[in-house]
Amino acid sequence: MKKYDAIVIGSGQAGTPLAFKLASENQKVAFIEKEHFGGTCLNVGCTPTKTYLASARRMFDAQNGGPLGISIPDGATANLSRIKKRKDDLVNKSVNGLTQALENSKNIDVFKGTANFLSSKTVVIDGEEIVGEKIFINVGARARVPDGFEGVDFLTNKGILQMEEIPEHLIIVGGSYIGLEFGQIFRRFGAKVTIIEMHSRIISREDEEVSDTIKEILEGEGIQFRMNATCMTGTQDESGKITVKVDCTRGSPEISGSHLLFAVGRVPNTDTLNLKAAGIHEEERGFIKVNDYLETNVPGIYALGDCNGKGAFTHTSYNDYEIVAANLFDGKDRKVSDRIMTYGLFIDPPLGRAGMTLAQAKASGRNFKVGHRKMEDVARAREKGETAGFMNVIVDSDTDKIMGASILGVGGDEIISGILNVMYADSPYTVIRDSVQVHPTVSELIPTMLESLK
Repeated sequence: MKKYDAIVIGSGQAGTPLAFKLASENQKVAFIEKEHFGGTCLNVGCTPTKTYLASARRMFDAQNGGPLGISIPDGATANLSRIKKRKDDLVNKSVNGLTQALENSKNIDVFKGTANFLSSKTVVIDGEEIVGEKIFINVGARARVPDGFEGVDFLTNKGILQMEEIPEHLIIVGGSYIGLEFGQIFRRFGAKVTIIEMHSRIISREDEEVSDTIKEILEGEGIQFRMNATCMTGTQDESGKITVKVDCTRGSPEISGSHLLFAVGRVPNTDTLNLKAAGIHEEERGFIKVNDYLETNVPGIYALGDCNGKGAFTHTSYNDYEIVAANLFDGKDRKVSDRIMTYGLFIDPPLGRAGMTLAQAKASGRNFKVGHRKMEDVARAREKGETAGFMNVIVDSDTDKIMGASILGVGGDEIISGILNVMYADSPYTVIRDSVQVHPTVSELIPTMLESLK
């Protein structure tokens, strides 16, 4: 039985850099991956979807030159086969580079297969048992498949990225981040798109103004929405047509299309690990319980990334790695609770988010002020012809510290970083308010907005 200083299960955005860090500290590492190196982000998440978004933007530009005085002949079409090839080439280049780096690391042994715990120190991979002094779990998550669609061909974020022909009519169940991004992508590629959402508004974790504005933007591009959809079930006929029943309380209205995509949340890939054999505690939905240092209830076993329920993003996964590595090797005292939640919704225009929403600020009981400006007030946005959206910043009235921000509009995914940096510096909002920003930019309106908090 092989013995290791550390076992890393999963090659996502926390596990991969951690394996190399451990190896650089002269630790012998067992690196286990059951599917593909690089995890969700590289293979079926950020990298491929943002590659598709770039192609979708080119289609949008080709079809919307008129308002800017550019006459573009009709006839622009999306070639999904070529779009997919470009995506595959980018992904493969990164995966091949990672594979080569692993092969050249003398302190890392790679195991391909599914890992299962036999005890708190022992893991078996397809019949081979190994022992590790420390074990790091980074198994990620997968798309949740709802009940009621037995016998229906469906797509998830993985399958839709393998298609080479544009759907005639793509039905998306789930009006949240993944569903909205794919919805806009394939609408711009030329598909008819219908998004079905069980709640009264899309991305319901966001403030109402954010949800309503994004819905209005996407409806403006021809995406259809069905809200308050309950009792959803699906059928498929012999021709392949898929029909989704969306309401059981007012008759039985149905939506039919050629393809069905599920985008209704993620499920942690912890169900194959046999966590009970190691004595590891789980949350109700299968997430692994961890403390502020990402250690489980079993000393020496850590859970990083999507499987710990502390964040479902590449940047939070990588930050998990940074916390563990700094504490183990640099004598630091970094904690999960130190980070400020931030993320983006990468539709076009994008949403950048940091800290609290307006609803969360109200629930906190703190006194606060709000700065708000529409993107149509921004000269650079008008010049670009992209005035959809708004800026919203929440400030604590007693401390002058920024509590949260939503930047929905052109450049919003990049602009949010400036606000986030001030929040991490624990500086008052006046640092931005009194700063001098480059003109003409979208960012320059933030100081103006902060001059008139209400």
